[in-house]
Amino acid sequence: MADPILVTQGLCRSFGNFKAVDDVSLAVQRGSMTGLIGPNGAGKSTLFNLLTGALKPDVGAVQLDGQDITGLSPNKLFARGLGRTFQIPRPFARMSVLENVMLAPMGQVGETITGPFLFRSRMQTEEGRIRDKALEVLDFVTLGALADHPAGQISGGQMKLLELARVLMGDPQLILLDEPAAGVNPVLTATLIGKIAELNRQGTTFVIIEHDMDFVMQHCDPVIALAEGRVIFEGTSAQALANPTLLDAYLGAPMDG
Repeated sequence: MADPILVTQGLCRSFGNFKAVDDVSLAVQRGSMTGLIGPNGAGKSTLFNLLTGALKPDVGAVQLDGQDITGLSPNKLFARGLGRTFQIPRPFARMSVLENVMLAPMGQVGETITGPFLFRSRMQTEEGRIRDKALEVLDFVTLGALADHPAGQISGGQMKLLELARVLMGDPQLILLDEPAAGVNPVLTATLIGKIAELNRQGTTFVIIEHDMDFVMQHCDPVIALAEGRVIFEGTSAQALANPTLLDAYLGAPMDG
């Protein structure tokens, strides 16, 4: 039976007279790896921004696990188990890889004005626990050896693994990935895909924006396609390859090689 973790109802967002997202209603099934495709300007990134609180919709609603999350801030959504990576990672370049990951958990005692003075022991205990978890996460994403390396000096592919590590510090149930394979060399792409697949097998749900159709067709099921801000297709990857509307709107060239 259907078990949606994320549902949108009539979601709309305009910029002036331009409708970037136009009456989008969809459901992301728990445990799925859903591919979100469409041509440039189709509304994919705007939809991600609406789902993750970076933008507020003009009209419509978003539900996570049956709870209305419409317009909640990104930090509140992160606390509820909704994580997101970006197409272009922007780590704190001068901080180490480990320090970047340790910053991710919210509400740390050391972040308060009085914490370092009044709760030093509690702060040190919390920091030790966060450090241990961060090292475990870095090992999982194969960046353990670079823990003390400046984040600004690692490769683009490693930065995408670092972004995934930061998201994992929040123990997310749903992760939205914005073009995870873009600009990543084949070896690191394989590593990244492997880690995403492993997390998915463990129960984490993914929604993935990706222009690499081989990636989408091999790893995503179902596939949702946007064009001009509207959903024009929902179905399996095999159905996507055979759908005339989708082929005309996005895929264009024959997909037989």
